[in-house]
Amino acid sequence: MTKKRKRIGFTTTLPVEVILAAGHIPVDLNNYFINNQPLALIAEAEKDGFPRSVCSWIKGIYAAARKANLDELIGVTQGDCSNTHSLMSMLKDQGVAVSGFAFPINREYNTLENEIALFEERFETDHSEVIKTKQRLDLIRQKLIQLDELTWKHNLVTGAENHYWLVSASDFGGNPDMFEEKLDNFISEAASRNPYKPKLRLGYLGVPPIFSNLYEVVCSLEAEVVFNEIQRQFAMLTQNTDIVIQYLDYTYPYSVFERLEDIKTEVQKRNVVALISYNQAFCHRQIDNILLRKYLQIPFLTLEGDQPGEIDSRTLLRLESFVEVHS
Repeated sequence: MTKKRKRIGFTTTLPVEVILAAGHIPVDLNNYFINNQPLALIAEAEKDGFPRSVCSWIKGIYAAARKANLDELIGVTQGDCSNTHSLMSMLKDQGVAVSGFAFPINREYNTLENEIALFEERFETDHSEVIKTKQRLDLIRQKLIQLDELTWKHNLVTGAENHYWLVSASDFGGNPDMFEEKLDNFISEAASRNPYKPKLRLGYLGVPPIFSNLYEVVCSLEAEVVFNEIQRQFAMLTQNTDIVIQYLDYTYPYSVFERLEDIKTEVQKRNVVALISYNQAFCHRQIDNILLRKYLQIPFLTLEGDQPGEIDSRTLLRLESFVEVHS
């Protein structure tokens, strides 16, 4: 009897290798939310009682989970948003099958190894199949490393394009083979371009922006983002043959100090001149931003977003002034 191929949603990047090894379709609900009428999804969540003071991403993920035809949802209960616990309860109350995955707060090898083993058990797949799947995905990730280098080494891929491809690799669009084919075509096209010459090389810190046109605005100011911090982490470009170490090296679920170590390395390697740090309204990571600003000795602009849409006039003015001063 053929096992049913399920659509498995998740709230943030986790060991997607397990879902694919089990023969299922991964769905990153962040990507689904932002690409499917996000304002309407937020309105649906608020209609169901979510307060305006709750993060728009949580509201969007809630509504997306109900729209995305999921068979199950995996909530990352440690290493992401504390609202995830309540989000899971709301969805469970509405009949969605939910379970959790927790990154260890102590960043300890054996703890994460056990968590991945439980994840494999839940989806009834062997560790050997997970490793084969990882090896397959790592071939695609190597191509994403090439794309990233086309951004910061060769000035052939824009910050917006870099953002799109890296963040999309959290679930590979549900189909790694199709994702790779499209990626191959894009890399081939990008490699034939004439390099651009930005007057300011920027790094982007924090979760992907809820603003729809931030990268395009940066480009219009003759600047360019050559380092997308969290998107690069979602794409697992810091590769390791050991899946446990790969997800220990993944800085997003752990403390700000792991992020700082990675950021400092990449800023120097990529010759980043200034940083944009994005914070989502009502998010605990705004507190981390205090330490990022303290320890990164480089021009630093903090932006905050709330609702999906184009950047507002005040944010535009701040960006224009920042780029002009540091170019």
